[in-house]
Amino acid sequence: MKLSDMFSTLAENARTYEKRVAEWQDEMNSRNDEMMASARKWQETAMQRQDEMNRQFRGYFEEAGENVRNQWQTMQTAWEEQFQKMREKGEEMRAAAMKSGHFPEWAEAYAAQMVGFAQKMQDEAANAIAAATEAKGSTSKGTKDV
Repeated sequence: MKLSDMFSTLAENARTYEKRVAEWQDEMNSRNDEMMASARKWQETAMQRQDEMNRQFRGYFEEAGENVRNQWQTMQTAWEEQFQKMREKGEEMRAAAMKSGHFPEWAEAYAAQMVGFAQKMQDEAANAIAAATEAKGSTSKGTKDV
């Protein structure tokens, strides 16, 4: 192979590489935009669900006794402390991912983890609401039968 052919081949390979890198960057940017849009949509939906649950809780609290309110406040405080710990750990992990250059992968995995956790919490809330509804139904039946 001639030296000029070798340089020509190297130049062509460099152009191909630059083209591929540009395509990869475009793909990563579009995936990032899609992930952000999906995260925003999920957040909006989660906020709507949270508002609805807050309305329900206010209704329950208005009917609940002082002992129930104190128990709830204790649980709420514990949950918020746990959530803060998770958030702090997530920030540490995010910083490490940023330094290592693997932030897009980390962000995607973190989002999936948080969605999974939120779904578990929603399931728990749904079970609690069903139990409360059932308990209220049996209590009101018991007082009506007397």
